[in-house]
Amino acid sequence: MKLIKAEVVTIGDEILYGQITDTNSQWISTELDKIGINTIRKSSVGDAQEAILQIFNESFERADVILVTGGLGPTKDDITKKTIAQYFDDTLIINEHALAFISDFFIKRGREMTELNRLQATIPSKAKYLPNAMGTAPGMWMEKNGKVLISMPGVPMEMKYLMEYEVIPALQAYFETPVIEHKIIRTIGIGESFLAETISDWEDALPQHIKLAYLPSFAQVKLRLSAFGTNRNQLQKEINEQFDKVMPLIQPYVFSTNNEDIEAAIGRMLLEKKQTVATAESCTGGYISHLITTIPGCSVYFMGSVVSYSNEAKMNVLGVNKSTLDSFGAVSEETVREMAEGVRKVMKTDYGVATSGIAGPDGGTEEKPVGTIWLAVAGPKGTHAVKVLSTKTRIVNIQYGAVVALNLLRKQIIRDNS
Repeated sequence: MKLIKAEVVTIGDEILYGQITDTNSQWISTELDKIGINTIRKSSVGDAQEAILQIFNESFERADVILVTGGLGPTKDDITKKTIAQYFDDTLIINEHALAFISDFFIKRGREMTELNRLQATIPSKAKYLPNAMGTAPGMWMEKNGKVLISMPGVPMEMKYLMEYEVIPALQAYFETPVIEHKIIRTIGIGESFLAETISDWEDALPQHIKLAYLPSFAQVKLRLSAFGTNRNQLQKEINEQFDKVMPLIQPYVFSTNNEDIEAAIGRMLLEKKQTVATAESCTGGYISHLITTIPGCSVYFMGSVVSYSNEAKMNVLGVNKSTLDSFGAVSEETVREMAEGVRKVMKTDYGVATSGIAGPDGGTEEKPVGTIWLAVAGPKGTHAVKVLSTKTRIVNIQYGAVVALNLLRKQIIRDNS
């Protein structure tokens, strides 16, 4: 079976200038993947006709489906429809179905329809009209040499409606799409190159129709197994067999096999053990507690946080000894241990997590350069502390430190409950 390839093109100067964030292309590619259509490229282009035409030419060379969002508004800078008509050597006409829908849209809202609103009912004469129940800009379906171009509004709510109710069903009817099965393994505490070396023999032996992707992030690597074929049950069986083969090789580093984030995995562990946690954060500035509280239901196991940025807060709230700070400094194993133990005592929790470091860009020394971070976890069976050296970039140090601290907590929960 032929693999159907798609490209996503987002149109608008506001995207290129960074005035808005393109969330459409990520969402579209996720939905296409669910029906076995593989997104091979995403492009953003401004409101310039020549640039849009060039993107269309390139996309039709590579892909079977081109999905376009943006540029369908009523103002003069919205040129997508005119450009699509030119590309297909077509003319724009008033589509009576679109006009009737737009007229009804304004009547129901008690608003007057202007000429600009009326012009939104224009689409290329060869286009299939895709009704948009969420707005006045219609979707359009154009075909050329067995390939398809689909144009949708850039407003996410409108685009998602068209994808769900018009585009996805039409694509499934038009193309014979393959079945794709994914299996996600989330690892932490092992670098991408070391992970690849660890599983190299297993990876080399994968069947041709099963692919492996490495997706690294802060202190983490996501492994994605993707199986392509026609029989979903068979693919599930095969991908599970490969999963069973690789897991013994990487088990100590695996924190999730259902694509949950580290903070969600820790929340699940704490719920299962009926245990609680609190954080004492200096260099991470509350970022660990932010991650934890993104998970619904975390109030059952997360008791709170102390952002003890100053030495005074470390002493007065957490009970860190002044002599410890004077002798070893705020960024030290001794201090971070007392912070973790102090927040555990203050919050009356099973675990206390603490961070203290030099986030930068200033404040480093030869002995303690920027990126030096001490982390500790205090639990029922003792306190563990580690030092990590990160980068000279402040936000990276904050985010990296938080993830490593969460992994330290994960490992201590496992040790304490084994």
